[in-house]
Amino acid sequence: MTQTARSARARGARGSTSASGKVLQFAAIPDNQRLAHLTGALDANLRQIENEFSVRIRRRGYDFRVEGAAEAARDALALLEALQAQAQHPISLEDVQLQVFEQKRLATRRRAPSPSAAPGGTEALAPPDAASTADAAHSMVLLTRRPELHARTPVQREYLQSILAHDISFGIGPAGTGKTYLAVACAVDALERDSVERIVLTRPAVEAGERLGFLPGDLAQKVDPYLRPLYDALFDLLGFDKTQKLLERQTIEIAPLAYMRGRTLNHSFVILDEAQNTTPEQMKMFLTRIGFGSKAVITGDVTQTDLPRGSASGLIETQHVLHEVRGISFTYFTAADVVRHPLVARIVEAYERAGAALAAAPGAPPVRPVRGLRAK
Repeated sequence: MTQTARSARARGARGSTSASGKVLQFAAIPDNQRLAHLTGALDANLRQIENEFSVRIRRRGYDFRVEGAAEAARDALALLEALQAQAQHPISLEDVQLQVFEQKRLATRRRAPSPSAAPGGTEALAPPDAASTADAAHSMVLLTRRPELHARTPVQREYLQSILAHDISFGIGPAGTGKTYLAVACAVDALERDSVERIVLTRPAVEAGERLGFLPGDLAQKVDPYLRPLYDALFDLLGFDKTQKLLERQTIEIAPLAYMRGRTLNHSFVILDEAQNTTPEQMKMFLTRIGFGSKAVITGDVTQTDLPRGSASGLIETQHVLHEVRGISFTYFTAADVVRHPLVARIVEAYERAGAALAAAPGAPPVRPVRGLRAK
């Protein structure tokens, strides 16, 4: 650490108490470019931190003042210090949000009660074995173009471990939780390690249905709009040129679910995205395509079904049919796992509360519980 950095850190350790709570001071390294990277355009990064931790950050030159509840102020200060270490490069709002998840994860572990804690509920560090297990999962490296890619939440770590340990894995939960992206990352990793010979990505093209043939263009032009999210993930993880070459060699295949019928997929990593839009018959058809040396990951959000009214979802039914089948795992995500804009998590939570209230209303149809089911 340079003398300037040591001096800045020492100055940043000061704190006091005001009527509004804890007040902590932080001094950035005196470098205008690093300061601009740290704060973002028009202090956008600071506003993001304020919103996430419910604190107020005042800045004058290189000096920052963090005001808020004691724990929130400490967490916000720790986040500023972590971002300053990255400030030699521009820091985007996405970088800030990912660092927020890291900081909250560390804070949760730091405040986790020890099993041997006194009945009074005193806080202690998590036991070393639990921490080392979490770190091992956190440090799981996937061979992609994104070396910093890793699980951001405990459920994401469970999801990655389930994919590695099971031949068929389900990832079920709201949008923005990384279900599809992490599944594609695992597929790319398996291909890079020569664990599989090809990647097959598929989605049900519900909106087109049987009218797909009447759309203008060839097959690729007909189905590309429905499969675009899968292309985006591949471009991000492999790069555009490499993805195009693998597509041309048919090492990576992207096709609508209807084209899976009658095939046997050996030595393949197969991903079915948007599975909530499959019928029970389509889901059975897909699951029985799996051949030797293959893995399958099925992702979906049962709250965003586009099937015609009255049609059953194959993703909902399969949870009840297959939850006791050995070799199959189910991982459930919640709003706490959303890694998009923080507003997305609040939107998901609001819809979950509304759905729970509707289900509890007098005269509401009974809802079969599916959460918490796990493979045996």
